[in-house]
Amino acid sequence: MDGVDTARRMIDVAALAAHLAAHPHVTGKRDIDVACAALGLSQNSPGRPGDDAAAIPDGDGWQLMATEGFMNDFVASAPWFAGWCAVMVNMSDILAMGGRPTAVTNTLWAPDAATAQEILRGMKDASEAYGIPIVGGHTNLRTAQPQLAAAIWGRANALITSFDAQPGDVLIASADLRGAYAGDSSNFPAFLNAPHERLRGDMKILPALAEDGLVTAGKDISQGGIAGTALMLAECSGVAITIDATRIAPPDGDLTRWMTAFPSFGFLLTAKPENAAGVLSRFHQRDIGAVVIGSVSSGSALTLGEGSAHHLIWNHAAAPYLGLAPIKEPAHA
Repeated sequence: MDGVDTARRMIDVAALAAHLAAHPHVTGKRDIDVACAALGLSQNSPGRPGDDAAAIPDGDGWQLMATEGFMNDFVASAPWFAGWCAVMVNMSDILAMGGRPTAVTNTLWAPDAATAQEILRGMKDASEAYGIPIVGGHTNLRTAQPQLAAAIWGRANALITSFDAQPGDVLIASADLRGAYAGDSSNFPAFLNAPHERLRGDMKILPALAEDGLVTAGKDISQGGIAGTALMLAECSGVAITIDATRIAPPDGDLTRWMTAFPSFGFLLTAKPENAAGVLSRFHQRDIGAVVIGSVSSGSALTLGEGSAHHLIWNHAAAPYLGLAPIKEPAHA
């Protein structure tokens, strides 16, 4: 038995489920509910809020739009990394939809040109690595602290959505594990020193899965980690998800940390059981980790399982998460 297996088996799964339910990376997604309620949005609104990117029908495909903003403290303490993430995180949202990125714009505030330069260098480096052009934005160098947001456009021939996971599907977690945590943070970059051609090749996996019809739903693993992302997926699809804690192999053996980690290339996908092997092979062929970690069923609970024991993390029917569950048709007599 290796060290990872030993560390996993020593975890108190019930305590971990309770820890995840209260973790700020998980509860932080509740802010989305506030915005959607104020704007009167549901998952039936144009662009289908709750997905990783807005999908606008366009001919025989879809135009995709997404945006990301970054915490001021993060931008100030890691300006180059924040700049890179402005491209990378947006790119992941497009890939998670089965799309191909088209272009990025940014919105940047900084107290001076020197501060802005390091942020922009990170964006430029990521743009070149992933082959996604930066086509404009907004810049202000007369503000007290650095702030950064970025938007992205893409196009999909076939969509992967957050709304189509079905009871009976399996849950697949994929992540590029050729990296390490960035200091004490939850960020797990796998792009540092990676060949550009490898990064660009990896970007082709998700669109191909969508076009080949091998997955039913999916999301990129965001700041909420595996736990928060699975909860968003469960609520948007109106289903229950059970995650098998014994199926997850954290890169450093720390399951508690990995469940809320933010990998630079990571996705949760659902698929019919007969398609699971085909999905896994697409990632394995590129040396990217992928494994079935759970199942989808009827209901509304996200649970963490270990053998026959299932421990509740969240019930999105009892306590809405994003507030973007499917709208049920009224019953008729």
